[in-house]
Amino acid sequence: MKALLSRAVDFLPRPLDPIRSIKLKLAILMLAAGAIAFLFFWSRIGWLPPATTITAMLIALVTSQILAHGMTRPLREMTAAARAMAKGDYTRRIRATARDEVGELAQAFNQMAADLATADQQRRELIANVSHELRTPITALSGVLENLVDGVSSPDAATLRTALHQSERLGRLVTELLDLSRIDAGTLSLDLSRVDLEELLAEVAAEAEAMAAAAGRGVRFDVSVSPPGACVRADRERLYQVVVNLLENAARHGPAGGSVEVRAVVTAGETRIEVRDEGPGIPAADRDRVFERFTRGERAGGGGTGLGLAIARWVVELHGGTIAVVEPAAGAGPGAAPGCRIRVTLPA
Repeated sequence: MKALLSRAVDFLPRPLDPIRSIKLKLAILMLAAGAIAFLFFWSRIGWLPPATTITAMLIALVTSQILAHGMTRPLREMTAAARAMAKGDYTRRIRATARDEVGELAQAFNQMAADLATADQQRRELIANVSHELRTPITALSGVLENLVDGVSSPDAATLRTALHQSERLGRLVTELLDLSRIDAGTLSLDLSRVDLEELLAEVAAEAEAMAAAAGRGVRFDVSVSPPGACVRADRERLYQVVVNLLENAARHGPAGGSVEVRAVVTAGETRIEVRDEGPGIPAADRDRVFERFTRGERAGGGGTGLGLAIARWVVELHGGTIAVVEPAAGAGPGAAPGCRIRVTLPA
């Protein structure tokens, strides 16, 4: 019934729409309502004192204007704030004390302003971070090429390997930025299939070990899957991307010549994949922040882009799972580095 009445009201005429002031509309409303009331009483009684009638209408008119000033002030503030937002100023807020529809509108406006301010700040940080991350490999690659052109260095294997490393880093950053744009647009879907974990992890470990060797790290990867031959239903390409990011981070932040443990355990309810390195670990206060874009915290360095873990979290959550930094396993020897332990949990 309420919905029908609301739909019927939408078709009623709006004779006051051409009037640009809501205070004037309220005045006209008061005068029209008063005039109708006085006409009704005049039709019943037959006579009303003219002075009393005019005085009552003037009092109603003045009262409506005084009350309307407070009622319309949030609307005027919203208009001014909206014009300021169009110029890039998202700091203005509306005083929302009323409990009516205007008060609800003011609260919604303040929330929108806060969200826009956050989005604008993130946009500025994204542009600054992307510019910095792009500049680093481009500068390094330009330096190598300039040395080759000027004859300062010869095109030997080491020099070409450095140029290749920087171009690969640049290509990886561009790929990750494209992934982020797809994340924000929500245009990617999963191609789920049955994935052999042993085969996937062995393939990723071999690639990560080759990359670590090329970078002079010499990191070993120890892979185990329980039970042997276990499978998981997932998007193989995206899951491969998650594990690659985790192993690259572990190799980068662990000691040269160290080892990285990769453990996968499949149970009836879930699949857990853990990656543990021998590095300094991540402080508890930074364990959530490392999954934010361009955040590398205490483990920064070594050429990371700060995007890999953000993309990994998105892929895992798209699978309905979770990813987190957990406490290092107990039992490390005295004086040993705590290491970093990242756990991916996927539903069965």
